[in-house]
Amino acid sequence: MATHEADVAVVGAGLAGLTAARRLAAAGRSVVVLEARDRVGGRTLNEAIGDGKVVEVGGQWVGPTQTRILALIDELGLETFPTHTEGANLFERRGRIRRYRGTIPKLNPVALVETGAVIARINRMARRLDPEAPWAAKRSGRWDSQTFATWLRRNVRTRTARDLMRVAIWAVWAVEPEDLSLLHVLFYIRSAGSFEALLDTEGGAQESRVLGGTQLISLRMADELGEAVIRAAPVHRIDHAAEAVTVHHGARALRARRAIVAISPTLAGRIAYDPPLPAVRDGLTQRLAQGSVVKCMALYPQPFWREQGLSGQTTSADGPVSVTFDNSPPDGSPGVLLAFLEGGAARAASALPEDERRGLVLGCLRRFFGDRAASPDRYLDRAWPNEQWSRGCYGGFLPPGAWREHGAALRAPIGSLHWAGAETATVWNGYMDGAVSSGERAASAVLAELGRP
Repeated sequence: MATHEADVAVVGAGLAGLTAARRLAAAGRSVVVLEARDRVGGRTLNEAIGDGKVVEVGGQWVGPTQTRILALIDELGLETFPTHTEGANLFERRGRIRRYRGTIPKLNPVALVETGAVIARINRMARRLDPEAPWAAKRSGRWDSQTFATWLRRNVRTRTARDLMRVAIWAVWAVEPEDLSLLHVLFYIRSAGSFEALLDTEGGAQESRVLGGTQLISLRMADELGEAVIRAAPVHRIDHAAEAVTVHHGARALRARRAIVAISPTLAGRIAYDPPLPAVRDGLTQRLAQGSVVKCMALYPQPFWREQGLSGQTTSADGPVSVTFDNSPPDGSPGVLLAFLEGGAARAASALPEDERRGLVLGCLRRFFGDRAASPDRYLDRAWPNEQWSRGCYGGFLPPGAWREHGAALRAPIGSLHWAGAETATVWNGYMDGAVSSGERAASAVLAELGRP
């Protein structure tokens, strides 16, 4: 078996792994990054649409409080531009489509009051958590013993408010409310600062996009690291001891003093470890599943919906498309409508042939925006649950009981093994910002152990 050596082995060339490797290299440590795919970027991926323009079929947005990703964008010489929001939004429920402006549709006043009160209550609950240890909160046992759906049934009276909260769960976690622990919802909100920060466009997580596409962030970092990034090198086994690791990929082995595994816990759990990892860590990876998303885009000569006074943003409680955005380039040409299939709808659609998914999505766009939406010049989508080296998006989630029993294993090093990735972040967990901060954290921990050369 061919072998090579480095101070640190990094598994995964997404934002977390490349950030960690960049920090280690800057500190004078030798590092090798092993990436299973034939590309870098992880869950970020650009798709060319002509004339040098791209759309992102993976993660794409950054918000004003996401300081680590914004700092990295600036360091790499990249720029951002605002998500298009001008015009009226659409909300669909029970076959009726309403226009509105702002974050919450203008519906039954009683339902609107209750929705606002529910969001305020959830924010108050979330503030009681320490994001470093959500399982230690005084009420964590109660919160982690129920799904979010159970909490909704017990605490939200109007059907309209429940529908709005269900759509919010789809949009943020890409799961059904029955899938995830209430404690996980509260932790996630705490990590972002508020429920509104997760949902809003202006001032929130969807405020801006990266000029040239978010995959450029990883491509620029990989260019800096050069030959230290090895693509098409899926890791299948890691032998680890207190002061050394051997990372096996194909017929080669990488020997290092430390390893940073910077992939989702779901995928990290599919690597063989010798000796086997502690049961609490293995139990975590068995329980932390990925959300389900199919990201779809329809391209038109112009953004015709703007002529109708529409922003391109839609929220639908009827589905199967749950959310849409105007995803056009900065100059508005071509016009691009972005549509998400999320949660149960994405699970079902991922099993369909692409032409059937296309018909499903375009049928929804026609319902929202009229006949012109049914005939795009081009349609493309990416079913992330089908991706071998992702198995879902946007991030991971925990069901009831998992935070209390296994949460402490999420970031805890095991001898020479360290963990990174968006799912391990305490600020903006599951987002690109969280991925970057997790890589910085893991690199700092390794440097603290190894010191500078």
